[in-house]
Amino acid sequence: MRLHKILVGSLLLLAAVAAQAAVPLRFQEGVDYELVTPAQPTSDPSKVEVMEVFWYGCPHCYRFQPSLERWLQTKPENVNFVRLPAILNESWALATQAYYAEEALGVTDNIHIALFNAIHRDKRHLDSEKDMMKFFGEQGVSEDQFRSAFHSFGVESKVQRARQMTQRYGIDGTPSVIINGKYRTGPGMTRSYERLIDVMNFLVAQESRSLAK
Repeated sequence: MRLHKILVGSLLLLAAVAAQAAVPLRFQEGVDYELVTPAQPTSDPSKVEVMEVFWYGCPHCYRFQPSLERWLQTKPENVNFVRLPAILNESWALATQAYYAEEALGVTDNIHIALFNAIHRDKRHLDSEKDMMKFFGEQGVSEDQFRSAFHSFGVESKVQRARQMTQRYGIDGTPSVIINGKYRTGPGMTRSYERLIDVMNFLVAQESRSLAK
């Protein structure tokens, strides 16, 4: 009888542990993420938008890149990933202009991580247009191509929009992640990059269920 009770107790304990493991991670509003007020429209309402808000000069953004790159390789198909280079003060505007020049030239895949590495790993000071032009040249972009893109109307318009969106999303630090224009989170709230990825996945799943209704 005693052995029977022990076996039953053990089975119940294992069942409770298994049930607990099956419960998905849950996170708290105001602790792990917060609302964007008012919510902002997304570029494709049929998908869940995940927006990385970053600054090339931010060491935390640089450290977040490996975790983010791994997530991008396995992100759900219904996720539309976009980036917003933040402008929290005017000294950040140069890096924002450089990012949109990358986009205009179609070289983001080659230059985005390389620019992070140049600033943080190689300790280069890319603080002027001349510095940026030299760096882009090292990546195969001619001076004429760089100037044309860097000072184009399209790039200057996107820089102005980045100023506005930094404010509208309530950004006060980087990196931040905006989920579907509604939720704002970052490592300052989640306390680690790995947990930030978990919060992103949680909010993406939540928004995916809403889209499916």
